[in-house]
Amino acid sequence: MATARERILDAAEELIVAGQVPPSLDAVAAAAGVSKGGLLYHFDKRGLLGALVTRAVQRFDACVTAAAAEGVMAAAWLRSSVPGPHERTLYRAMMSMLRLSATGELDLPGDVAAAEQRWQDMLTAELGDPVRARAVRLVGDGLLLAALAGRPASPDEVEELLLHLGLPGGPPGKEQP
Repeated sequence: MATARERILDAAEELIVAGQVPPSLDAVAAAAGVSKGGLLYHFDKRGLLGALVTRAVQRFDACVTAAAAEGVMAAAWLRSSVPGPHERTLYRAMMSMLRLSATGELDLPGDVAAAEQRWQDMLTAELGDPVRARAVRLVGDGLLLAALAGRPASPDEVEELLLHLGLPGGPPGKEQP
């Protein structure tokens, strides 16, 4: 059974995906089945948003770390940069949340920068070249932006890109986070 804290995070994530960015604490409490006081025991508004970002980073980190252990992180990075319809909705919601950081309503947790550096280091270790690793990251960013804008690359296009870049990858979909 999920803890109250996990139910709160799940509820907030669902509300964000549904377009409530940021979700009200009352709506999160109701969706999680806890009182507002119960929610506030675990999170204030900033803490809730920060915990959602941290959880998303941890989930992605687990996927790319597993792919790096298999030597296919670069391929996994690019494949995961083209989210499916459900993930696209979640990514758009997360992007909306990240815009809150520009207004000062949300400070990105320090582990976001640490994770980005770790991902860069893992790509560099796999590819043997920091510039090539950065290029893969930037290509992934472009694929993600295109997907969020409604023009996602097809799986075949991603596979062609992997082939063109000479990236190891194994069977398509195997290492996709």
